[in-house]
Parts: sequence; C-alpha cells; structure tokens
Amino acid sequence: MKNYLANWNIIRFVRLVMGIIITLNGALTHEWMILVLGGVFTLTAILNINTCATGNCTFPGAKRRI
Repeated sequence: MKNYLANWNIIRFVRLVMGIIITLNGALTHEWMILVLGGVFTLTAILNINTCATGNCTFPGAKRRI
C-alpha cells in the first residue's frame, strides 16, 4: 500500500482529479462508457501506470564525443 501512495507529482494528481470528475460525470449521466474511461484514468493515477510503462517510449541517450 505504501508504494501506491509514494512519489506523487502534479501530473499524477491531475490524472486522479480528472479521473474522479469523469467518473462522477459518467455516473450522473448514466453513460457507462464514460464511467469506464473515468475508472481507467483513476486507476492509472492510483497505480502510477502510464502509457510508457513498458519502456517503449524511451530513446537512446546522446553519444559522447571523446
């Protein structure tokens, strides 16, 4: 549980707030796909998962000249 609540930054907090707002909007309007989308945003913020979790978005560093 401690790992889920560690290393909070502004982007993670924004994703959590956005997920909660989208989830509430989907629940109040009975739009179930919006509710699922809000749940995904909320879970990605809580679990600190992003689209680059597999490391596919990294790029090689600059090569040093000797």
